[in-house]
Amino acid sequence: MNVVITGASRGIGKAVAEIFAAQEYDLFLSSRNGVALYKATEELMTKYPGATIRAKPFDLSKKEEAMALGNWCLDFAVPDILVNNAGLFEPGSVYNEPEGTLENQIATNLYSAYHLTRTLLPEMMKRPSTEPGRHIFNICSVASLHAYENGGAYSISKFALYGFSKNLREEMKSYGIKVTSVHPGAVMTDSWGNFDNSSKRIMEAEDIAKMIYAASQLSPQACVEDIIIRPQLGDL
Repeated sequence: MNVVITGASRGIGKAVAEIFAAQEYDLFLSSRNGVALYKATEELMTKYPGATIRAKPFDLSKKEEAMALGNWCLDFAVPDILVNNAGLFEPGSVYNEPEGTLENQIATNLYSAYHLTRTLLPEMMKRPSTEPGRHIFNICSVASLHAYENGGAYSISKFALYGFSKNLREEMKSYGIKVTSVHPGAVMTDSWGNFDNSSKRIMEAEDIAKMIYAASQLSPQACVEDIIIRPQLGDL
Protein backbone atom coordinates (compact mmCIF):
# COMPACT_ATOMS: atom_id res chain seq x y z
CA MET A 1 0.00 0.00 0.00
CA ASN A 2 1.12 3.53 -0.80
CA VAL A 3 1.25 6.24 1.87
CA VAL A 4 1.86 9.95 1.24
CA ILE A 5 3.01 11.93 4.28
CA THR A 6 3.72 15.66 4.35
CA GLY A 7 5.85 17.40 6.95
CA ALA A 8 7.65 14.07 7.23
CA SER A 9 11.15 15.17 8.23
CA ARG A 10 10.43 15.50 11.95
CA GLY A 11 7.82 15.40 14.69
CA ILE A 12 4.46 13.79 14.02
CA GLY A 13 5.13 13.33 10.31
CA LYS A 14 8.34 11.42 10.89
CA ALA A 15 6.70 9.28 13.59
CA VAL A 16 3.87 8.42 11.19
CA ALA A 17 6.40 7.56 8.49
CA GLU A 18 8.23 5.26 10.88
CA ILE A 19 5.17 3.29 11.96
CA PHE A 20 4.15 2.63 8.35
CA ALA A 21 7.74 1.87 7.30
CA ALA A 22 7.90 -0.73 10.05
CA GLN A 23 4.99 -2.49 8.34
CA GLU A 24 6.77 -2.26 4.95
CA TYR A 25 4.37 0.14 3.27
CA ASP A 26 5.54 2.13 0.24
CA LEU A 27 6.12 5.70 1.41
CA PHE A 28 6.16 9.05 -0.38
CA LEU A 29 7.59 11.66 1.98
CA SER A 30 7.83 15.41 1.68
CA SER A 31 8.77 18.44 3.73
CA ARG A 32 10.04 21.94 3.06
CA ASN A 33 13.54 21.29 4.44
CA GLY A 34 15.30 19.01 1.97
CA VAL A 35 18.35 18.35 4.15
CA ALA A 36 16.23 17.24 7.12
CA LEU A 37 13.95 15.23 4.83
CA TYR A 38 16.74 13.24 3.22
CA LYS A 39 18.36 12.62 6.60
CA ALA A 40 15.09 11.26 7.99
CA THR A 41 14.61 9.15 4.86
CA GLU A 42 18.10 7.66 5.18
CA GLU A 43 17.43 6.78 8.81
CA LEU A 44 14.15 5.05 7.92
CA MET A 45 15.63 3.14 4.99
CA THR A 46 18.47 1.87 7.17
CA LYS A 47 16.14 0.83 9.96
CA TYR A 48 13.39 -0.63 7.73
CA PRO A 49 14.99 -2.08 4.59
CA GLY A 50 11.75 -3.84 3.65
CA ALA A 51 9.96 -0.54 3.04
CA THR A 52 10.16 1.37 -0.24
CA ILE A 53 10.68 5.05 0.55
CA ARG A 54 10.77 7.97 -1.85
CA ALA A 55 11.29 11.56 -0.73
CA LYS A 56 11.27 14.97 -2.34
CA PRO A 57 11.13 18.47 -0.80
CA PHE A 58 8.30 20.86 -1.65
CA ASP A 59 7.06 24.10 -0.11
CA LEU A 60 3.39 23.23 0.24
CA SER A 61 2.38 26.75 1.19
CA LYS A 62 2.67 27.44 -2.54
CA LYS A 63 -0.19 26.07 -4.64
CA GLU A 64 1.99 25.05 -7.57
CA GLU A 65 4.34 23.07 -5.32
CA ALA A 66 1.49 21.30 -3.52
CA MET A 67 0.14 20.25 -6.91
CA ALA A 68 3.63 19.25 -8.05
CA LEU A 69 3.97 16.94 -5.05
CA GLY A 70 0.69 15.28 -5.93
CA ASN A 71 1.71 14.76 -9.54
CA TRP A 72 5.13 13.45 -8.50
CA CYS A 73 3.44 10.81 -6.35
CA LEU A 74 1.04 9.87 -9.15
CA ASP A 75 3.97 9.30 -11.48
CA PHE A 76 4.72 6.23 -9.34
CA ALA A 77 1.41 5.09 -7.85
CA VAL A 78 -2.06 6.08 -6.67
CA PRO A 79 -1.99 6.68 -2.91
CA ASP A 80 -3.96 4.49 -0.55
CA ILE A 81 -3.35 6.72 2.47
CA LEU A 82 -2.69 10.46 2.59
CA VAL A 83 -1.53 12.15 5.78
CA ASN A 84 -1.81 15.94 5.50
CA ASN A 85 0.57 16.86 8.29
CA ALA A 86 2.45 19.90 6.92
CA GLY A 87 1.89 22.82 9.20
CA LEU A 88 3.37 25.79 11.02
CA PHE A 89 2.69 27.36 14.41
CA GLU A 90 3.10 31.12 14.78
CA PRO A 91 1.88 32.43 18.15
CA GLY A 92 0.06 35.70 18.39
CA SER A 93 -3.24 37.47 18.90
CA VAL A 94 -5.61 38.71 16.24
CA TYR A 95 -5.31 42.31 17.39
CA ASN A 96 -1.53 42.60 17.30
CA GLU A 97 0.13 39.74 15.39
CA PRO A 98 2.38 40.85 12.49
CA GLU A 99 0.78 41.75 9.18
CA GLY A 100 0.63 38.70 6.94
CA THR A 101 0.48 36.15 9.75
CA LEU A 102 -3.02 34.99 8.84
CA GLU A 103 -2.14 34.65 5.16
CA ASN A 104 0.96 32.61 6.01
CA GLN A 105 -0.87 30.35 8.44
CA ILE A 106 -3.75 29.73 6.04
CA ALA A 107 -1.35 28.98 3.17
CA THR A 108 0.69 26.51 5.21
CA ASN A 109 -1.97 24.88 7.38
CA LEU A 110 -4.97 24.83 5.03
CA TYR A 111 -4.10 25.44 1.38
CA SER A 112 -1.32 22.85 1.47
CA ALA A 113 -3.81 20.10 2.34
CA TYR A 114 -6.49 21.49 0.04
CA HIS A 115 -4.39 21.63 -3.13
CA LEU A 116 -2.52 18.36 -2.53
CA THR A 117 -5.74 16.49 -1.79
CA ARG A 118 -7.46 17.91 -4.87
CA THR A 119 -4.54 16.78 -7.00
CA LEU A 120 -4.60 13.21 -5.69
CA LEU A 121 -8.33 12.62 -5.28
CA PRO A 122 -9.40 12.14 -8.94
CA GLU A 123 -7.17 9.07 -9.24
CA MET A 124 -8.05 7.81 -5.76
CA MET A 125 -11.75 8.11 -6.58
CA LYS A 126 -11.45 5.94 -9.70
CA ARG A 127 -10.89 2.82 -7.65
CA PRO A 128 -13.92 0.70 -6.63
CA SER A 129 -15.68 1.98 -3.53
CA THR A 130 -15.54 -1.54 -2.08
CA GLU A 131 -11.75 -1.63 -2.25
CA PRO A 132 -10.39 -1.35 1.30
CA GLY A 133 -7.61 0.80 2.65
CA ARG A 134 -8.11 4.26 1.16
CA HIS A 135 -7.89 6.91 3.86
CA ILE A 136 -7.13 10.62 4.28
CA PHE A 137 -5.87 11.93 7.62
CA ASN A 138 -5.84 15.68 8.24
CA ILE A 139 -3.70 16.72 11.20
CA CYS A 140 -5.78 19.41 12.81
CA SER A 141 -5.34 20.38 16.47
CA VAL A 142 -7.23 20.91 19.69
CA ALA A 143 -6.91 24.52 18.48
CA SER A 144 -9.43 23.48 15.79
CA LEU A 145 -11.99 22.86 18.53
CA HIS A 146 -11.72 25.84 20.84
CA ALA A 147 -10.02 29.21 20.96
CA TYR A 148 -7.16 29.84 23.34
CA GLU A 149 -4.94 32.75 24.36
CA ASN A 150 -2.13 33.55 21.92
CA GLY A 151 -3.69 31.26 19.30
CA GLY A 152 -4.66 33.97 16.81
CA ALA A 153 -4.17 33.12 13.14
CA TYR A 154 -2.94 29.62 13.96
CA SER A 155 -6.21 28.68 15.61
CA ILE A 156 -8.18 30.28 12.78
CA SER A 157 -6.26 28.23 10.21
CA LYS A 158 -6.80 25.01 12.17
CA PHE A 159 -10.53 25.70 12.49
CA ALA A 160 -10.54 26.07 8.71
CA LEU A 161 -8.63 22.82 8.22
CA TYR A 162 -11.18 21.01 10.37
CA GLY A 163 -13.97 22.47 8.25
CA PHE A 164 -12.22 21.23 5.12
CA SER A 165 -11.83 17.79 6.68
CA LYS A 166 -15.48 17.52 7.76
CA ASN A 167 -16.73 18.56 4.34
CA LEU A 168 -14.38 16.12 2.62
CA ARG A 169 -15.65 13.33 4.85
CA GLU A 170 -19.19 13.87 3.54
CA GLU A 171 -18.05 14.06 -0.08
CA MET A 172 -15.99 10.86 0.04
CA LYS A 173 -18.45 8.54 1.77
CA SER A 174 -19.89 7.07 -1.41
CA TYR A 175 -16.42 6.56 -2.88
CA GLY A 176 -15.26 4.40 0.01
CA ILE A 177 -12.53 6.87 0.97
CA LYS A 178 -12.33 7.47 4.70
CA VAL A 179 -11.48 10.88 6.14
CA THR A 180 -10.23 11.35 9.69
CA SER A 181 -9.55 14.62 11.50
CA VAL A 182 -6.76 14.28 14.06
CA HIS A 183 -6.74 16.75 16.97
CA PRO A 184 -3.58 16.46 19.06
CA GLY A 185 -3.00 18.48 22.17
CA ALA A 186 0.54 19.33 23.24
CA VAL A 187 3.06 17.02 21.55
CA MET A 188 6.83 17.06 22.06
CA THR A 189 7.85 18.49 18.67
CA ASP A 190 10.03 21.39 17.55
CA SER A 191 7.15 23.78 18.24
CA TRP A 192 7.91 23.33 21.94
CA GLY A 193 11.56 24.27 21.55
CA ASN A 194 13.59 23.38 24.64
CA PHE A 195 10.60 22.38 26.74
CA ASP A 196 11.67 20.06 29.56
CA ASN A 197 9.48 16.98 29.17
CA SER A 198 11.38 14.83 31.68
CA SER A 199 8.19 14.68 33.77
CA LYS A 200 6.27 13.40 30.70
CA ARG A 201 3.88 16.34 30.92
CA ILE A 202 3.13 16.37 27.19
CA MET A 203 2.70 13.62 24.60
CA GLU A 204 5.22 12.05 22.27
CA ALA A 205 4.85 12.15 18.48
CA GLU A 206 4.69 8.34 18.51
CA ASP A 207 1.41 8.55 20.44
CA ILE A 208 -0.24 10.31 17.51
CA ALA A 209 1.32 7.95 14.98
CA LYS A 210 -0.04 4.90 16.80
CA MET A 211 -3.57 6.30 16.72
CA ILE A 212 -3.35 7.08 13.01
CA TYR A 213 -2.05 3.61 12.21
CA ALA A 214 -4.76 1.95 14.31
CA ALA A 215 -7.50 3.93 12.56
CA SER A 216 -6.11 2.89 9.18
CA GLN A 217 -6.45 -0.81 10.04
CA LEU A 218 -10.21 -1.00 10.59
CA SER A 219 -12.68 -2.83 8.37
CA PRO A 220 -13.91 -0.99 5.24
CA GLN A 221 -17.27 -0.28 6.90
CA ALA A 222 -15.73 1.51 9.91
CA CYS A 223 -14.42 5.08 9.85
CA VAL A 224 -12.95 6.98 12.78
CA GLU A 225 -14.08 10.51 12.00
CA ASP A 226 -12.24 12.33 14.79
CA ILE A 227 -9.25 11.52 16.97
CA ILE A 228 -8.92 13.85 19.96
CA ILE A 229 -5.86 13.11 22.06
CA ARG A 230 -4.55 15.21 24.90
CA PRO A 231 -1.91 14.87 27.62
CA GLN A 232 -3.20 12.91 30.61
CA LEU A 233 -3.13 16.07 32.77
CA GLY A 234 -4.90 18.09 30.09
CA ASP A 235 -3.90 21.02 27.91
CA LEU A 236 -1.19 23.40 28.95
